[in-house]
Amino acid sequence: MARSVIVSAVRTPFGKLGGGLKDYEATELGGHAIKAALERIGLEPNEVEYVIMGQVLQGGAGQAPARQAAIAAGLPIDVPADTINKVCASSIRAIEIADSMVRAGDVEVVVTGGMESMSNAPYALKRARFGYKLGDGTLIDLMTHDGLTSSFDGRHMVEQASFVSRELGISREEQDEWALRSHRRAVKAQDEGFFEDEIVPVGEVAADEGPRRDTSIEALAKLKPVFDPEGTTTAGNAPGVNDGASCVVVCSEEFAKRRGLEPLATILAQGYVADEFAYLARTPAKAGEQALAKAGKSIDDVERVEVNEAFSSVALNSLKMLGADPDRANVNGGAVALGHPIGASGGRIVTTMINELSRNGGGLGLAAICSGGGQGDALLLQV
Repeated sequence: MARSVIVSAVRTPFGKLGGGLKDYEATELGGHAIKAALERIGLEPNEVEYVIMGQVLQGGAGQAPARQAAIAAGLPIDVPADTINKVCASSIRAIEIADSMVRAGDVEVVVTGGMESMSNAPYALKRARFGYKLGDGTLIDLMTHDGLTSSFDGRHMVEQASFVSRELGISREEQDEWALRSHRRAVKAQDEGFFEDEIVPVGEVAADEGPRRDTSIEALAKLKPVFDPEGTTTAGNAPGVNDGASCVVVCSEEFAKRRGLEPLATILAQGYVADEFAYLARTPAKAGEQALAKAGKSIDDVERVEVNEAFSSVALNSLKMLGADPDRANVNGGAVALGHPIGASGGRIVTTMINELSRNGGGLGLAAICSGGGQGDALLLQV
């Protein structure tokens, strides 16, 4: 069975809601990332055999968003493309599917990743097609409805995070401290030029817009909980609403050798789990444990862990369940600071982890992410 490797991994900057990327559709951002990922390694568009891109907020995006992104990147008309919606895990799932396709021998080169423009998510008016005979109609925010609200219990992800924090005994103070850590580390990484290796500028936007230099534990403590007055989740210990894209090129080890491409990472194992709808905070660790078990590894073998900071509570609980050393996790900040364009975040954590390990002598890396509906995915990589 063929082994799959990652030969290119890039992302756009992550823009704030209504920020510097608000005028770009998700498919434009995705196309920009794909084109840059191929150009970085000198791979010709006609060498790509398949495209798999995640996008969660597809309302109003038009048919086949992944194919739109592929065509925007200059790929030939005969390259098939799939769009994945696994909520926050969409782009990491895209990488997993590509890995399976390559190992099965179906294809040799797959472009994967994810894209999201939360700024451009439209509003919908249900029942408007046939008119309203009586009563009022309500505009539905598709960003909230399709991306941030559980279809199973009707709760916003923030409400679920506060509920699970209470259930798992994660305090407000712990969450605020983690949020401060995320911002401080992200700002430090920006100052040191760390992200320049993975970010491809979009227009005049060349850096993530989310990291805050001026945040403090005192400022975070003053923020009121969102939705639940007794809750522990605030705008400060949760990620922002963002725009951005990521792209990871997966190919067979044999193709990389034949083309003279230097692998950035080898994919060793995948993990994917489902849990109770509200228990997002458990799924990254469970998926990570599954991936480690498949590869015959333990968390002690892992040099770096990237857990998507869907909320500070998710990162805290995931590391606790995994038994991971926090000093090896999210060392350049995470989604609380950098942002969380939901369809693109899985590719972002993989890209950042590869970048980090490459700078520090390589080793095993575990990337794990939760997703709405109570699911989780993970990838174990060797850099």
